[in-house]
Amino acid sequence: MGHANRDFLADLLDPGRYKVRSSETKIMLKNLSPLHTPELLHTLASMGHGDDLAIVDAHFPAVTMAKRLVRLDGIPAPAVLEACLRLIPLDNFVEDPALRMEVVNEPDFIPEVQKEFQRVIDQEEGRHLPLSKLERHAFYERARSAYAVVATGELRPYGCVLIKKGVVLN
Repeated sequence: MGHANRDFLADLLDPGRYKVRSSETKIMLKNLSPLHTPELLHTLASMGHGDDLAIVDAHFPAVTMAKRLVRLDGIPAPAVLEACLRLIPLDNFVEDPALRMEVVNEPDFIPEVQKEFQRVIDQEEGRHLPLSKLERHAFYERARSAYAVVATGELRPYGCVLIKKGVVLN
């Protein structure tokens, strides 16, 4: 892969810092990442306060579980979480607005991908907001009832997070 392709891919996976580098590249809306696909934008805009969004890894049975499915194949789940939280806040009226799938037989172990979720949440919320755990089957049930499921290309196990949309006040 050439140097220019690596730069573009790095920018693509970093929605907060994506820069148009060439006059040949056209954008239709300002301040959006290429991860903000029309389907994802429509889904986020259609969600109401208190609706859940499941962002799941490539191993998750997304097609089986989803009421509405958005596909962002090939994209790491933390990058998708960041793209979503750039546009919607977490619900501050509930105790646990962000939930991770707990590791089977190791409920207190936090995989690196989930540590990345925590960093994204803290960054986008501007404060530490703990990522709570949810048992695997309980996570599946919450995902099944979520407004939408975003299937990512995340290959690391337990790369799944549920977020509850809050109110945009400004």
